[in-house]
Amino acid sequence: QVQLVESGGGLVQAGESLRLSCAASGRTSSIINMGWYRQAPGQQRDQVALIDSGGTTNYAASVKGRFTISRDNGKNEVYLQMNSLKPEDTAVYYCKADTSRFGRRSSYWGQGTQVTVSS
Repeated sequence: QVQLVESGGGLVQAGESLRLSCAASGRTSSIINMGWYRQAPGQQRDQVALIDSGGTTNYAASVKGRFTISRDNGKNEVYLQMNSLKPEDTAVYYCKADTSRFGRRSSYWGQGTQVTVSS
């Protein structure tokens, strides 16, 4: 089992920045990929950014060039630096960890942190 706790959300104005953090605990040695997703009211949960165990990253087109995902394997943490925020970035942001153990893959989610961007 892996537990994930997000922090760093809040209310900001358009153009400002926020940094989200996600701390993993439990069986962290089994974590391979980590990522951030977001869900706006009435909409599906969408992928924002992913980072694999080797540090390769992938971003949604809507955030590329503005958001940066990073990972500290020693601290078992993943971060999302969000710059030039727009009102359409408003959503609950979730951290996700994919694990692999004895050939079996699982996924775990955090509880989410609210990001609100005012115009």
